[in-house]
Amino acid sequence: MAIFHCPIQIIKRSIGKSAVAAAAYRSGERLVNEWDGMTHDYTHKGGIVHTEIMLPAHAPPEFQDRSTLWNSVEQIEKASDAQLAREIEVALPVELSPAAQLALVRSFVKDNFVDAGMCADFAIHDKGTGNPHAHILLTIRPLKSDGRWGPKCRKVYDLDSQGNRIPDGKGGWKNHREDTTDWNDRGNAEKWRAAWAVYANRVLETAGRPERINHRSYKRQGVDKIPSVHMGPAASQMERRGIATEKGNINREIAADNKLLKEIKARITRLYNWSKEQAEAAPVQGRESIIAQLWQARMDTAAPSTRSGKIRKLQEDAKLFNLLQKNGITSMEQLHEKVAAMNKDYYDLRGKIVKAERRLAVLDERMEMWAQYEKYKPIRQKLDKVKPGRREKYQQEHRAELAAFDTAADFLKGLKESGEKITPKAWRAEAARLTAQKDFDYQKMRDIREDIKAVENLRKTADRLAREGQRQQRGTER
Repeated sequence: MAIFHCPIQIIKRSIGKSAVAAAAYRSGERLVNEWDGMTHDYTHKGGIVHTEIMLPAHAPPEFQDRSTLWNSVEQIEKASDAQLAREIEVALPVELSPAAQLALVRSFVKDNFVDAGMCADFAIHDKGTGNPHAHILLTIRPLKSDGRWGPKCRKVYDLDSQGNRIPDGKGGWKNHREDTTDWNDRGNAEKWRAAWAVYANRVLETAGRPERINHRSYKRQGVDKIPSVHMGPAASQMERRGIATEKGNINREIAADNKLLKEIKARITRLYNWSKEQAEAAPVQGRESIIAQLWQARMDTAAPSTRSGKIRKLQEDAKLFNLLQKNGITSMEQLHEKVAAMNKDYYDLRGKIVKAERRLAVLDERMEMWAQYEKYKPIRQKLDKVKPGRREKYQQEHRAELAAFDTAADFLKGLKESGEKITPKAWRAEAARLTAQKDFDYQKMRDIREDIKAVENLRKTADRLAREGQRQQRGTER
C-alpha cells in the first residue's frame, strides 16, 4: 500500500561526502570529482529506472550534464565544511504505474524546487521488490540571473533606532549574516513533506485509487493508533524472503496491538449502545428482575453435547456470574453503568498505551542510532587517517558502514541542536519503565476484554429470548 516516507538530508563535505559522489551513486554513473580528483563509479548499480536533470530558466544549459552541474557546485564551494547539496527521498506509491510515478516526481520537483530557482537532479530506483522511490538532489547555492553562482548569504549591518550603523568598538560596524534565499528555513521541511503528500494523493485520486498518504504522525492526525517502525530496504527484502527481522517482529507486534485496541473499541461500543437502550426501555417496576431473568434463561439453556463445549459454557457462566456478583449488578441500569465504566477505562488505557508506544518508538530510534554510531565510529575515525591515494578504495570497501555512521551522526547532531541531551543510559531506563507499565496496561485491557465477553453472552441470551418472543407472537397472530 502507499506509504509516506520523505527524509531530507544535507550532503556535507565535513563528513567526507561530495555532491559528485552522491550524484554518481543515485544515477548509476561514473563521475570524476574535479575538486579532489576522486572517481566515483556506480555503473554496475542496479534498479535505476530513470534519471533526469531539471533546471530553472536562468541556469546554464551545460548544467544538463550531470558531471558539469555537480563539479561546478564542488568548485564554487571552497570551505572544508561546505554544504554541497540537499537530498529529498520520497517513497513512490506502488499503486501507480511507472509513467504515473515519473509524472508525479516531475511535477513535485518543478513546482516546489525548480520554480524556486534550484537545480534538481532526480533518480527513480525500483528493484522490483515493492520499494520504488526517488532521490532528489537539489542545489543549495542560488544562481544569479546571468547563470553564475550567487552568494548563499550576505552581510547586513545592525542599525540603531535612528537607522544608523552601530560601532563594534574595534573600528568597524556591528553586523550579521542573512541567507540570500529562504531555502534553508526550518519550516521548509514541513512544507515540502506536506506538499509531497498533497501531490501524491492528487495523482492517486486521478488514478482512481482509494489509498492516501499523510505527512503527519498519527498523534498529529488525532489518531489513537500505534505507528509502525520504518523497515528500510534491507529489512524489507529479508522479510520478503521469509526471514524474520527485529523490525519486522516489532511491526507484527504493533499490528496485533492495534488490532486488539480496534477490536475492543468496536465491541464495547456495541455493548454500550445496547445496554443503554435496554436500561431506557426496561419498565420501572421490572428493572430489578430483568438481569435475574436473563441469568436464569442462560442457566436453562441446554448445554453443548461435546465435553469441550460443556467446559467452555461452564467457564463463560462462571465469568458472567463473577462479573454480576463482583459489581453488584441486579438491574439493566447497573449493567449499563458497568459498561460505561468499562468504556471509560478502555479510553483511559488506550491513551496511556498509545502514548507509551509513541515514546518507546522515539527512544528505540535514539538507542538504535546511538548503537549504530558507536559501532561504526572506529571505521569513520580510521578514514581520517587514510592517505588520500587510498581514501577512495577505503570508502568503497566500507561504504555501507560509513553511510550508517553518517546517518547516526546526523541524527544525534540534530537531537543536540534541538536541545536534547545524548543520554543512552537514561533512554534505556525510561524505555524499561515504559515497557513494564505498558505491559501492565495491556493486561488490564485484556481483563476488560474478558468482561466484554461476559456481557456479550448476556446480550446473546437477551437476543435469543427476544427472537423466541417474536416467534410466539407471530404464532398467536396466526
